[in-house]
Amino acid sequence: MNRRLTGRFYGRDPLVVAPELLGKTLVANGRSGRIVEVEAYRGADDPGSHGYRGPTPRTEVMFGPPGHLYVYFSYGMHWCANVVCAPEGECGAVLLRAIEPLAGIEAMYANRPAATRNRDLCSGPAKLTQAFSIDGTFDGLDLTRAERGVEIREVTDADAHTAVEVATSARIGLGVGKGEELPWRFFHRGNENVSGRPR
Repeated sequence: MNRRLTGRFYGRDPLVVAPELLGKTLVANGRSGRIVEVEAYRGADDPGSHGYRGPTPRTEVMFGPPGHLYVYFSYGMHWCANVVCAPEGECGAVLLRAIEPLAGIEAMYANRPAATRNRDLCSGPAKLTQAFSIDGTFDGLDLTRAERGVEIREVTDADAHTAVEVATSARIGLGVGKGEELPWRFFHRGNENVSGRPR
């Protein structure tokens, strides 16, 4: 049996939460998948963060309470889903970058008709929101209460998968002066669902 993650889990530094999210299970809209790649974002000390200059109507959810979704529209093209971390009042979030599909895979293919293999369904932040039907209406949802059935669950020993190596790299797609050199991307090395590079 899997346990839903609590506010206590999320209410810590994003750099602590991010690698611990790997291997956990995202559940949404009758679909589920194992988180295999994430990126950590902080606030005033992270120029790559949307919360770098303080709260705005768009980023207010990033400042707490922890355990909520922060969903934003990127480049006028696609949605990205983040988990709000850090104690309430502080800014922090973890971007969900890639997921290994587990259930509801037919529905994922219906949303991602260009995908020809399971590993193409959720191998990137925009792909996974498409596959899981997550859009701007999910912004601010409380994962700790499974609002609209969206939650992240712990994997118990009985359900645990083979131990894997957690690797790190610089975050992907940030421009110069945005903390592009910081090794705040965490992923399961060798997992075919991981996006970008390196693997």
